[in-house]
Amino acid sequence: MLDDEVTPNHLHFVRNNGHIPERAKTRNLENWALRIDGELARSRSFSLQALQHEFKNHESQITIECAGNGRAGYYPNASGNQWTLGAVGCAQYRGVRLVDVLNSLGVRQTAVYIGYYGEDPHLSRDPNKSPISRSVPIDKALDPQTLLVWEMNGKPLPAEHGFPLRLVCPGWPGSTCGKWLNRIWVRDKIHDGTKMTGSSYRTPRHPVAPGDKVAESDMAIITVMPVKSMITLPKTGVSIAQATPIEIRGHAWIGSGNIERVDVTYDFGATWQTTKLENPKNKYAWQRWSASIHLPKRDIMKSGLEPLTSKEEASP
Repeated sequence: MLDDEVTPNHLHFVRNNGHIPERAKTRNLENWALRIDGELARSRSFSLQALQHEFKNHESQITIECAGNGRAGYYPNASGNQWTLGAVGCAQYRGVRLVDVLNSLGVRQTAVYIGYYGEDPHLSRDPNKSPISRSVPIDKALDPQTLLVWEMNGKPLPAEHGFPLRLVCPGWPGSTCGKWLNRIWVRDKIHDGTKMTGSSYRTPRHPVAPGDKVAESDMAIITVMPVKSMITLPKTGVSIAQATPIEIRGHAWIGSGNIERVDVTYDFGATWQTTKLENPKNKYAWQRWSASIHLPKRDIMKSGLEPLTSKEEASP
């Protein structure tokens, strides 16, 4: 489902913390505005039309990945949505650079972080609660690749992807790409919005044994996403005759920089083959890789890799 070079809207993963706002469902822009305030020379509320016409528009293919992508593979189990491999996508977005908008308001020297707020209601429907309010440091907010977007693959943002406006912080976890935006707060300290404190979206600063408890002071906010790749062809579970050439391909991506090489293996890592790797369409887009491999005639499961019998025990 993720084999396309550019992920179609209907195949792009969706991860929400609250309910989809009614405005997004009805596509009604009446009384909508984006408020930007805080550590600025002046505050302002922008209509969508003002953003579209007052600042230069930019288009870019951007990979967005949920921080929990692959969580189902952890042992012991980690709490949260049990993603397997599909919580990632690379779509074409159109919008304006956040840095251009912030600079038009005059960013103060005291600015440290930005925090976003959206119109999505809390799951309890309590209007005094926010389902999520994450943030990034001011340096990431001023990165020319960080966008305020209103278009996804040539169409207005779908309701589930943040209509009318979404923040996209490429290379960082999807939770920093706030949907249904109506406020950006420029702060003089690390943002303390919902799911920015405690253990939310944090990892241990140092390696620990699986399942170990980690003190809050030893946890760090997730920033740049790690290198990752996936196979998108052939489909999982397909049967292929022995000694038949197989065309395989997929994507590889990283939160900062470019992928230099992708290798594949068909014998559980005993041998590796370097693939043909394409350059990204632009910074922060994933990279397509492909290869033709020849499976051996001999069944590799007969060469010392037989499955365990009921009398054998697997080591941890």
